[in-house]
Formats: sequence, C-alpha cells, structure tokens
Amino acid sequence: MQNRTAVVSGASIAGLSTAYWLRRTGWDVTVIERAPAFRDGGQNVDVRGVARDVLRRMGLFDAVKAANTTETGTVLVDGRGVVTAELPSDGAGGATAELEILRGDLARTVLDALPAGVTFVYGDSVSAVDDDADGVTLTTEAGRRLRADLFVIAEGVRSRTRATVFGEDVVDQRDLDVTMVFGTIPRTDRDDDRWRWHNAVRGRQVHLRPDPYGTIRAILAYSPGDDVIGLSREETLAVVRRRYDGVGWEAPRILDALDTSPDVYIDQLQQVRMSTWHRGHVVMAGDAGWCVTPMGGGGASLALTAGYVLAAQLADPTQDQEAALAAYESWMRPLVDDVQDLPRGLMAFAYPQSRLALALRGVVDRVLTSKPLRPLAAKLTQVAETDRELPVLVGR
Repeated sequence: MQNRTAVVSGASIAGLSTAYWLRRTGWDVTVIERAPAFRDGGQNVDVRGVARDVLRRMGLFDAVKAANTTETGTVLVDGRGVVTAELPSDGAGGATAELEILRGDLARTVLDALPAGVTFVYGDSVSAVDDDADGVTLTTEAGRRLRADLFVIAEGVRSRTRATVFGEDVVDQRDLDVTMVFGTIPRTDRDDDRWRWHNAVRGRQVHLRPDPYGTIRAILAYSPGDDVIGLSREETLAVVRRRYDGVGWEAPRILDALDTSPDVYIDQLQQVRMSTWHRGHVVMAGDAGWCVTPMGGGGASLALTAGYVLAAQLADPTQDQEAALAAYESWMRPLVDDVQDLPRGLMAFAYPQSRLALALRGVVDRVLTSKPLRPLAAKLTQVAETDRELPVLVGR
C-alpha cells in the first residue's frame, strides 16, 4: 500500500516534531522552510509537562538535558545588581527548568534524530492552497506544485499561509502591547550562571541569561510597546535606546552590545486564537495556530507535544483523517487554553509603570518567594501539565 503523504510548512520545533512523528508512523513527509537554511541560534526555551514524556518517546530526553544552557536558577535584582528575590528553580518545572535549552539547539537535536526519508525544501514558501475532496495541492513561491494527503501549517505567529486557508477562523489576533528585543552579547566577569532579571519603572525589563557557548543571551522587554514592525534594525534599536534612557544596571551595556550583536531579533508580542485548527486536509500546529507568547510560556513544549498527538491520532486505525484531526484538536485544546488565558492583572504586575507599582511588585515578589509560599510560586511556572495519558501511537 502506498504511503500517505504530508507537507509541513515550517522547520522549527513544531514542524520538526510533526515531521518526526509522521515519518515514524509511515508517512512520506516534505518540509518546506522559507529560510535559506536551517536556523540555529535563538533564545532560551524549555521543555515542561507532558512534552517531557514526548522527548522520552523520541529517545531525546538525555540529549536535550546534555545541551542545557548551563543556567542554574533565576533571581530578581535591583538597579545595583543586588538580588532581591530568588524564584523556585528546583525540580522539573521551576523558573529555570530542568530541560532549559536554546531554541536552535532543541530544533537541531530533533532535526538530527529525524528518521530517514524526510525531504527538505529550503528557501521557498507556500503561496497557494487548493484543498479538494481527495487531498490538497500546494503551489510555492518558486513554482513547485506538491500534492499531498495532509498539509500542516507549522509557521510562526504571523503566518501568511494561515490567512490563506483559515482567514475567517482567526477569532482573535491580539497585540499584547509588549516589545521584546533579543540578542547574544559578550560575557563579562560580572556574569554568572543565573537568569538575572531587573524591573524598572515605565514597564521596562532587563534580562541576562547564560548560554553554553561562553556568551550571554540578553533580553529587553517593555510595555507599552512600540510599533517597530517594518523598521530597520538600526531604526528599531534607536527607538529602544530612547525607551531605556535612565535605566541602570546592565541596560547600557546591553544596548551598546546589541549594535554589533550577530543575531538581534525583535518582536511585538501577539496572541492568536482560532475557532478551529483544521479544515479539510489542512491542520495547524504551533505558534501559527495558537501563539502563547513568552507571557504565557510553554510554546516549545506545546510544539513538541502537538507533533506527537497529531501523528498518534492519524495513526489510529479506528478513525478516518477528518476524525483524527478533530481528535488531535480536542486533545490539545485544554493545554493551549490553559496557557493562553493570562491571569487578570498580569500585565500590570509584569510591567510596573510607576515607582509605587514597582515597589509593590517588589513586596509581592518577596512574599511569593518566601519559604511558606514557594510551592505556590513554583506552580505559576508550570505549563503543558495534564493528568491525561498521551494517545497511543501505532508506529511502523
């Protein structure tokens, strides 16, 4: 019997997990990625909750653990760098998780473990989708035409392909009014193996996190954000520099280093909610379908889990493809909804605007991280947790 065929658009964690598990269950898989080559690099992600079991089933748990960022804990610091609170980081799901890894390193680990037979097309993207009763025909920007039984959109939050197929199903594409700037900067003697986090008035955050390559991953995040989409890197950094005028601690060092950093990435946080993740022979996976943003956390864990659950449902001999896609969505929805439903008041707490709000934030931080309340604080960082067993996957 001829293998079923799938095309996956996007070669990051969701796309690679999907390709891995579909191929493991006998599908012929083609991955299309608009970048000209595999994208290494990126900032910290972590693997939590049920995604840890997915990694174990891939045989990659130890490999991901070995590629950890070297981060040992998370502390809040004042404008002089003095620690004011330490977040719980013991166990699998603390602020610094047991499986803390750079995005590119996690993606590379899955890429290297892919079963033989997955085809990659780099430097191209899907421009048209023709879904009919028997399958889906895809046309790419480069003029390729691909016929498949299944098309998986595993792109980013601003997916153009999503709009092509699911335009009316996007019920909320909400800007969270947060601008984030990421970059890799040189390490200095002042740095250590902890995630150090500083809050300043006017909703400005400064983060420094160690990596395993002798450099530091820096993050500047602030709210209200700025509309920087479409600006050049130099124009954007000029805007950010003005916003961080007067912020102490390591902010000046970061701003200077970002001018020459090799991998500056700038984002305006956006959350996506859809009424359905599947239509005909097309299905969503990862940020394109449910971007949870760093505010919610767990994006990498949900991406890894989605690939497994999708393949498991499709491999179930008791249901056809339409029923399998519905079962995949039904299984994943509770995990996604739990992360997307941000607590009321979270933005004001995370990005204090006034000196009074900042002082109150400091009091709450110290109370939450005190010994009696540490178990409660630890629960705040738990994502992708479920009491349900992963679906049984029938492989080949």
